[in-house]
Amino acid sequence: MSFRPRKLAVLFALAACCWLSCNALAGWPERTMRIVVPFAPGGGTDVIARTLAQEMAKDLGAAIIIENKPGAGTIIGTQAVAASEPDGYTLLMGTFANAVNPGLYAKLPYDPHKDLAAVALIARSFNIVVVNSASPIKSITELIAAARADPDKLSYGTYGTGTSAHLAGELFKSMAGVNLTMVPYKGAAPAITDLLGGRIQVMFTTVASAAPLIAGGQLRALAVTSAERSPAFPDIPTVAEAGVPDYSAESWYGLYAPAGTPADIIGRLNQSAAAAVRSNAFKRLAVNEGLVMVAADPAELDRYVRGEEERWRKVIRDANIKVE
Repeated sequence: MSFRPRKLAVLFALAACCWLSCNALAGWPERTMRIVVPFAPGGGTDVIARTLAQEMAKDLGAAIIIENKPGAGTIIGTQAVAASEPDGYTLLMGTFANAVNPGLYAKLPYDPHKDLAAVALIARSFNIVVVNSASPIKSITELIAAARADPDKLSYGTYGTGTSAHLAGELFKSMAGVNLTMVPYKGAAPAITDLLGGRIQVMFTTVASAAPLIAGGQLRALAVTSAERSPAFPDIPTVAEAGVPDYSAESWYGLYAPAGTPADIIGRLNQSAAAAVRSNAFKRLAVNEGLVMVAADPAELDRYVRGEEERWRKVIRDANIKVE
């Protein structure tokens, strides 16, 4: 083949790729889409995903259903999306677990960076450090002092190995130089029941689970785990402000598609997700769930999650956390 025909062939191939991409976007979406939530219905991730689906459906002009696929620490639902057709019709609501699982499990049935494509970082969230309102502990410095005075006495409740409540507590122990005994539960509700009953002394729990009890006077908030104070709780200091410099532990929510999804569709999904995050429905969630809205682009989601992976991998390794 001479130079000129070869050049024409390359140009033709590029034009064909461009046409296919544009053609895919022009005919999309033409049927029902789904967002896979790797948790059971009714939890915070489910609520956020349903709100996102509702708002994105208005923008995209297509129905979006939620498919709950809980199990194996979000691995079942995540694997289902990773193995789906990369056509823009199947999405994953990724969470904190997606950044933690590579450090918790020696092997995953998917590669989080090769089998999934980032779409949008939707929001970040934080936990609240709470004690029973009858507790003599009234601040983070008092919690640290009590833990140092009797290293075997204080315990904190979690709702599962590798959850944000668990790792936020382990990070606190490491950075504050204290010992707290971790007590695992099958959910936030039974852990809070034991906190109210005095069987455990502290929790690093979600805003949704703690806020009504803080408002009702049953729980006392000591600090938020985010790097900055929350506009929803401006009077509650951060853990860093309250006595553990540089402490920060966040959860997050991000949208993913199967790897290989056309870039134009990824871009349109990102645009739609960003519009959803600006809606009044998400403004209400920001208060109820303790969210900081982000609506960042795919590159930012990828960068953020890679950084979180490395950070929590170190916490998991240093604390010798094992999945049973």
